[in-house]
Amino acid sequence: MAFELLTPDEMAEADRLTIGAGPVDGVGLMRRAGGAIADVVLSRFPSAHPVHVLCGPGNNGGDGYVVARLLRESGGAVRLFATSAPRAGSDAALAAAECPVAVEPLSAFAPETGSLVVDALYGAGLSKPLAGDVLAAVARTAEAGVPVVAVDLPSGVSGRSGEVPGGAFKAVITVTFARKKPGHLLFPGRAHCGEIIVADIGISDAAVAATGARCRENDPAWWRALFPSPAKDAHKYSRGHVGVFSGGIAATGAARLSAMAAARAGAGAVTVLSPGAALAANAAHLTSIILRRCDGLEDAIAFLDERKPAVLVHGPGLSPEPEVGRFALELMGHASGRFGALVLDADGITSMARQRAAFFEARRRSGPALVLTPHHGEFGRLFSDIAADTSLSKLERALAAAAKANAVIVYKGPDTVIAAPDGRAAINSNGTPLLATAGSGDVLSGIVAALMAQSMPPFEAACAAVWMHAEAARRFGPGLIAEDLPLALREVVAGLSG
Repeated sequence: MAFELLTPDEMAEADRLTIGAGPVDGVGLMRRAGGAIADVVLSRFPSAHPVHVLCGPGNNGGDGYVVARLLRESGGAVRLFATSAPRAGSDAALAAAECPVAVEPLSAFAPETGSLVVDALYGAGLSKPLAGDVLAAVARTAEAGVPVVAVDLPSGVSGRSGEVPGGAFKAVITVTFARKKPGHLLFPGRAHCGEIIVADIGISDAAVAATGARCRENDPAWWRALFPSPAKDAHKYSRGHVGVFSGGIAATGAARLSAMAAARAGAGAVTVLSPGAALAANAAHLTSIILRRCDGLEDAIAFLDERKPAVLVHGPGLSPEPEVGRFALELMGHASGRFGALVLDADGITSMARQRAAFFEARRRSGPALVLTPHHGEFGRLFSDIAADTSLSKLERALAAAAKANAVIVYKGPDTVIAAPDGRAAINSNGTPLLATAGSGDVLSGIVAALMAQSMPPFEAACAAVWMHAEAARRFGPGLIAEDLPLALREVVAGLSG
């Protein structure tokens, strides 16, 4: 299985390269695409009567003409509605000329109970809101409650961003070609796609690679080879040491969640660095986790010099005050030879937003590997200029932030995007609303830290952590709270290690 995600422009380039290499031409690819869709309709909806095929004027519509022809040839009842005729001489015009089904105006479309709609109006490249007869067709379909099979992407959904600037079809099945598009995985588009089927129409892996696509769907298949496995002669410190900074006496739980997650994700040693006033509170809840007093930078540097942890976690349970961000900046300035990476989460991000100029200047210089794990609000506070640019997709915002901060960005949400400063990115697809519970982000920061402490590269560690976090929640099921997640990781880690 291939995991690249192709933007509409990259998909067009893959088509062009495939046609240029031969032997198939443009209309040949169209016939293959239409055949894949017709197969889905016939196998999944054998009793649909009639099948309404809605065609636009471009290549997406051309696929629809092929579908209508093949369904008619199979003996099915088919009606074909179009917005307008394809451009003369185009591949879509050739497909339309081969189709024996009479074309009706889209304004006459009125789905009835028992029918099926094949949406071949506009594909992934649409960048403007639906209007007129097309928007009316969306409304009639929703009102009738009939199922929709979408060609490439439900009309009205942007393949680049997943945005739905106006109305859009809600499909039960979306058939796309060669690779998924970002719009299949980014919300709100993902909610419109239903089941996604990727059909092979003869576009080669070499053609996809030649597009230069650098975004993938997050999946263990492509990072599992880098997943850490302890050596036979391992000891606790060789398995990676993680340090987690704790909040004050009334805010210690977040650090403990992060610490326990780091331990369950394989770190051999985890230390909670606690203010003196909170030592008793932390000690009452920790057994296998090391506890150490840390009341400021001097104590932190002493710990770093003595123990040389691989990764630090800063932010969970801390306050959003500017001094929290200043402390993190000072830590990064003292990283050389003392620790290798920092995970900045929660209030660590919010507080850094109050000294963003100093932060971005520090990141332009050499420093430790950095992973930032913001949710939408935290992202907007630290990267306010990027967040304000409404022309950017969530994927593009994450990539811009990664480049600006010279850091791996985990832009959290139901469609978490992981972006690296070198331009690589991944969109997570196993997210679950079970994770919408207080403290789950603290757990994620600990998993990221543990994987990096065991020498997994930062980008791949972040991708693995996001997937593991969601998988643990899915396996636990309803009733999940953040305290359940570290233990729920056990089966996930075992499966990946096996």
